[in-house]
Parts: sequence; C-alpha cells; structure tokens
Amino acid sequence: MYGNFWENLKNAFKHSDNSLFKLIAINLILWGVFIVLNVFMTIGGFGEVYAKLISYFMLPASLSKLLYQPWSLFTYMFLHEGLFHILFNMLFLYWFGQLIHQYLGSRKLANLYILGGLAGGLFYLLIYNLAPYFSNSVDTSLMLGASAGVFAIVVGAATLSPNTTFFLLLLGPVKIKYIAIFYVVLSFVNSAGANAGGELAHLGGALLGYLYITQLRRGVDLGIPVQKVGLFFENLIKNNPTKVKVSYRRTKDQTGSFSTYSKPSSSAKSSPSKNSSEETSQEEIDRILDKIADKGYEALSKDEKRKLFEFSKK
Repeated sequence: MYGNFWENLKNAFKHSDNSLFKLIAINLILWGVFIVLNVFMTIGGFGEVYAKLISYFMLPASLSKLLYQPWSLFTYMFLHEGLFHILFNMLFLYWFGQLIHQYLGSRKLANLYILGGLAGGLFYLLIYNLAPYFSNSVDTSLMLGASAGVFAIVVGAATLSPNTTFFLLLLGPVKIKYIAIFYVVLSFVNSAGANAGGELAHLGGALLGYLYITQLRRGVDLGIPVQKVGLFFENLIKNNPTKVKVSYRRTKDQTGSFSTYSKPSSSAKSSPSKNSSEETSQEEIDRILDKIADKGYEALSKDEKRKLFEFSKK
C-alpha cells in the first residue's frame, strides 16, 4: 500500500503489487460504465437492448446458454447494478482484503478473489442444474456480482487469522471468525430464497476460501494456475521480453505453517550469498506465520510486521 484509500485507488494500475485496489477499481469502473449505459439507453428507448447487452456478461444458470457465452463465468464477478450491492461488496473486499494482502501478498489476494468467483459460479451452476427446486427457473436465471470472490477473501482471512478483531458499530470489537461464520450461515439459510443463486455462489466462494488457506498451509497453492495466467498477460501488456519464471521452495510441514513460497525471478543466476539470505528470510517468515497462527497478528513486533510486509511484496 502506498498511501490513503483514495491515493491507492487513483494509482491502482501504477503499481504491480496493488491487486486489492486494482480489483476495487475494476469493479467501480465497470459499475460506472453500465450505470451510464443503462440511464442513456433506457431514456432513449433502448432499455431492452441494454438488458440484452448486460446479460451477455452475466452468468446464466442454463448450461446451453453458457456454451454461447463461456466468458461470463469470469465477467460476472466484476459486475454490479445496484449502489448498495457494490458498496457492501467493496467494503468487505477492502476490510478483509487488507489482511490477505498483509499476510500473503498481492498475487495471492488476486488468486483468492478469482478462484472464489469461479468456485461460486460453478457451485451455482451445479445446484441449479441438479436440484429439482430450481428446475422451473434454470432457463431464466442470471447472476452477477463480486460476492463469491469477496466471500472467499472473508473466509480466507478468518481461516488465516481467526482472532483478528474488527470494531463494529453498535457491537464493538468482534473477532473476524464470528463475522465469517455469521455471513456463511446467513447465506445458507437464504439459499432457497429470492436471491438463491447469489447465496449459493456465496457458499461456493466461502468453501474455496477455506480450502485455499488450509491447502496453502500444507504447501499447496491452488492459485498457481491463476497466477501464471496473470503473469502471462502482465508481460504481454508490458511487452517485456524478459522471461519470468516462478520458483518454489518446499519444506516438510510438521507445524502447519506455510511451507511453499513463490516469487517472480529472472533467468540470471544468483550468487551463493544471495541464496543464503533468501533461505534465512523465508525461515524467518515461517516463524512469523507460526506466531500469527498461535497468537494473532497483533502479537507481532513492529520489526516482525515490517519483515512480513516486505516479504509480501516479493
């Protein structure tokens, strides 16, 4: 992070390790674009055309329709129409996304959001096409919103640091594990209601968030495919001929701590002294993450927080 909220948002695309504000900016930009289109096209008598247009970017429950717009499995997670819909999604993304960014870094935050959105979309498709309750609405149902990706980040943060406390209006300090549990239970209760598709997507995203962190603790990063695709497009946009590869170091995981780390590296060989310092740095991060799991983020010293933040930017 490079400054206050608005400064980070304004400069979202100027920094490579700023995926939290990139995600917020993309959501806000697309929301603004479609709001303007909706107003002008509706006033101009093209309301039906607008509805048809945005439907191409929303996720249909019908598998036959999905075959003609497969991109919607990705685009739906960046679309909103209502003000409060995007407001609450972006607030939760910002609050909980900061924790993921601090602990795991920018790339893993983006991985978690994308994987959560995909998992939520797939769970929505699965239930709508298998459950008899939805058989009459499967052909007409469409879904949009960042909620599945946001739920993945909320549950991922609560799994990573369950005792971190947020101060909530009227309630005071509340541990984030209770916030996550409340919203997951609420989505389950409402999964047969008016917004059944959205609630099912929440559950799919929440499950992915939990699995992502638990697997990461075992040394398995489910987000590597997403990260590789992201790196490919980054290099394509930058037109950078330098090859970027992802290197990994695995250690035996006997304590439940993170044992796999990844970072972009050039093809040039490092000196032995540099490799030695990297090994030491990663061992120190293992110790810090163990301390977070035992006592929470607030138990870290200023120096430990600094080391964790610097490592997250690699």
